[in-house]
Amino acid sequence: MSETKPSVLFVCVHNAGRSQMAAAFLRHLAGDRVEVRSAGSAPAGTVNPAVVEAMHEAGIDISAQKPKVLTTGAVQASDVVITMGCGDACPVFPGKQYLDWKLEDPAGQGVAAVRPIRDAIEERIRGLLAELLPGSR
Repeated sequence: MSETKPSVLFVCVHNAGRSQMAAAFLRHLAGDRVEVRSAGSAPAGTVNPAVVEAMHEAGIDISAQKPKVLTTGAVQASDVVITMGCGDACPVFPGKQYLDWKLEDPAGQGVAAVRPIRDAIEERIRGLLAELLPGSR
């Protein structure tokens, strides 16, 4: 991890669902103790409205977020890179920790189908946070 604070990059194909939820949960739970990025290998034009609604239900507003393109620089600047279905599109660099979270894609789904995905992501983020910042709540 970085000497200062750990940095995490969440990557999915469109950066419109899973990676946006994961980044939002980590920002919400860690505050400024962790640097958080998200990106997509083929970013969508907007964040999935059902994802925005599901996160709003969890008390987190991501309505102002915009999908971002995955860059080599974002990967290089991150300690932990978590992929969520982007396949081989994510560049690999030595010294980085890579995790692949198998999660259903919320694309084209309504908010009822997004809720269990959101809840699974929150659970994984809480586990990740315990690893990144041991002893913190």
